[in-house]
Amino acid sequence: MNNSGAFTTLRPVSLLRQLSNCSDSTCLQALSNSVYWSIYLEQGKITYATHSVEPFDRLERHLRRLSHQIPLLTSEVRVQLRLMFEPDSHSQLIEHDSNSRSCPAEYQAISWLVSEKHLHSTQAAVLVQELVKEVIESFLLIKEGTYKLIELLNRTPKNCRLDLEKILEACQVRLDNWQASFPKISSQYQRPYLLINSKIEEKYLPNLQPYLANWMKGFSLCHLAVIWNQDEIEVARNLYPYIVNGAIILHEPDPPFDKLPKIFEERCLRRATPTLFPELITELVGAKEKLTITVNSYQNISEENIAPVQRLLQISAPVKANFQEPTISNNINPASQRVTTATVTAEKVHKIVSVDDSRTILKAISYFLENENFSVVTINDPVKAALSIIRHKPDLILLDLNMAGIDGYELCRIIRNNLIFQKTPIIFVTGNKGIVDKVKAKLVGASGYLTKPFTRTDLLKIVFMHLT
Repeated sequence: MNNSGAFTTLRPVSLLRQLSNCSDSTCLQALSNSVYWSIYLEQGKITYATHSVEPFDRLERHLRRLSHQIPLLTSEVRVQLRLMFEPDSHSQLIEHDSNSRSCPAEYQAISWLVSEKHLHSTQAAVLVQELVKEVIESFLLIKEGTYKLIELLNRTPKNCRLDLEKILEACQVRLDNWQASFPKISSQYQRPYLLINSKIEEKYLPNLQPYLANWMKGFSLCHLAVIWNQDEIEVARNLYPYIVNGAIILHEPDPPFDKLPKIFEERCLRRATPTLFPELITELVGAKEKLTITVNSYQNISEENIAPVQRLLQISAPVKANFQEPTISNNINPASQRVTTATVTAEKVHKIVSVDDSRTILKAISYFLENENFSVVTINDPVKAALSIIRHKPDLILLDLNMAGIDGYELCRIIRNNLIFQKTPIIFVTGNKGIVDKVKAKLVGASGYLTKPFTRTDLLKIVFMHLT
């Protein structure tokens, strides 16, 4: 089977439902606005789904949610996973996505987590289900594009087999909830900023906790959801009154998230039947009850597909169903790192040191980060960098790899030998993309890799990964 066509008379949801009756192992691949979707099915059940817009960013967000209940899923494990499996460039990712006969890199990463016993198979099934729902949710919003069906030749390990109709119902509920905020909110990747206006602040922000403003400086709604340990819709619901009143403005998504389809008034999927997902049904306005999403709520992972183990207590914070004054939970971080009004002020959230012998690079990094309320210290003399770093005691270090006088590997080794900085994230900023360089970076204790040239989004993404 290798068919292709266009979304002209056949809607995405109709195409999926037709495939639910297929007994083959197939991959539905769709292309719209330069984004690739790949949906893997086996005997009418979904085994995985992904799209080409930052799949490892998507995986990181969901892993961070699980990490609150899984002690083995540490930040070090997540960094190692990205170094091992994330493609070096966007072009490599697109090339991989356009050939869906091979297993997606992030799915290989999940299988590795299971094989290395960082995740149990049941936990991996929950993770896959949440990733699939996010991808299908965006797939259902496609208005036009092309598709093809590819017969899968290789049989990859399956973490779970998800009921297609129940996935569609769950996605419908979420899209209905998002729809209630349209047109004020058109994408979960929009970025909220506080509008600096004393009159607005006095009138509309008296109950908005001071530390929240520090995070609304470039992070998208879905990234804020991870920082605040809430569902994306709950974050939007909490901020919605301030958006309506003009106290918070929403910027459009950064590339490449701007390529994903946005929320529209006309919907392509019938409304959900409330009896199927009563624990997920909620309206943005007027509902009274609280909503808690737990692993026990995932009805479409059947017992024959996952081993019986102790279930996770909760995968996301309770979702309050009505609009009200924002009260954001801060239980995303361990106790020693929690964000509270006592530990975070209205000044700066984190101190970052950037070491590079190029003043141009330093200026770019400083501009990108200081605009987002980070305190940035730039050092252009690598020989004196170690002493300056000890003096400033940063929360994160950005380190150029190729510098005159001393290279980044040696400087990283020196920094790591100091007990103060054994846990401090050290990110190499370099144009080197080879596997040998990544291995050397890991050996000297580097926490991650930022490849030149980089965008503001690239920089914020890696800072988000290591500091929140």
